[in-house]
Amino acid sequence: MTQSNHFQQVATRVSLVSIVGNLLLSAFKLFAGIVGHSSAMISDAVHSASDVFSSFIVIIGVRIAARKPDKEHPYGHERFECVAAILLSVVLFLVGLGIGAGALRTILSGEYGDLSVPGGLALIAAIVSIVTKEAMFWYTKVNAARIQSPALMADAWHHRSDALSSVGALIGIGGARLGFPILDPIASVVICLFILKAACGIFKDAIDRMVDHACDQETETALRQCALDQEGVLGVDLLQTRVFGSVIYVDMEIAADGSRTLREAHAIAEAVHDAIEAAFPQIKHIMVHVNPDTERDKPEG
Repeated sequence: MTQSNHFQQVATRVSLVSIVGNLLLSAFKLFAGIVGHSSAMISDAVHSASDVFSSFIVIIGVRIAARKPDKEHPYGHERFECVAAILLSVVLFLVGLGIGAGALRTILSGEYGDLSVPGGLALIAAIVSIVTKEAMFWYTKVNAARIQSPALMADAWHHRSDALSSVGALIGIGGARLGFPILDPIASVVICLFILKAACGIFKDAIDRMVDHACDQETETALRQCALDQEGVLGVDLLQTRVFGSVIYVDMEIAADGSRTLREAHAIAEAVHDAIEAAFPQIKHIMVHVNPDTERDKPEG
């Protein structure tokens, strides 16, 4: 199985699990909200339903990103996944604004006595939602990190935002049952800030990947060491990396003994190329250029 096919299969499987989970959870929360007379739980059910839309965006983005290079796109389609991550960050941002705006309207109205007291079923639904969405967050996040998928990572944080929303619903429902209905909108405002922060982080990461941002220093250090470990490599003169969607492109110049033949220098470059691609699955392409080691070639004395 190729790296691209593995990437697509993992992302699709995780997204399908999210879709099924969110559909079941949304139906349960909607039922609990109606039976338990909780407007917060009904709103939370709608929030979970919006995650289904997000998962479909991930599936579409990943499928397009996995397409092979063609005449119009000779470097592939990986950046379409970044587009999906940007769309998800915008959806997440709007969800956060909606939660915050609704909560502020309730707080500023001052009409807390008109708020109905939710039933026990709504409280149970909030707890079930928190546990379920947190489990979905970690399941999605671990797989997103494993295949280096920005769109899947964005979907993971969408699950976390839903879990935080359910925490707000739990506090609000519990507070209303204890005689403090104002706790519901106050908790929602705090949750709104968490969601907006997550959305901005996702957006920034996706933009960095769109503009050929260099990969992290730890990865570059490991790349240098991998090259230096190959026989015949005397140094690394240049290393340039760029994150291209969910994959990495590398340009490297290595130093070798200038007295070696062209065939030997080519073999050294091939060894570096193969070793790095084997050690770093996320690297789609690496160009290795061989320079004569000028310090070694200087005449003695």
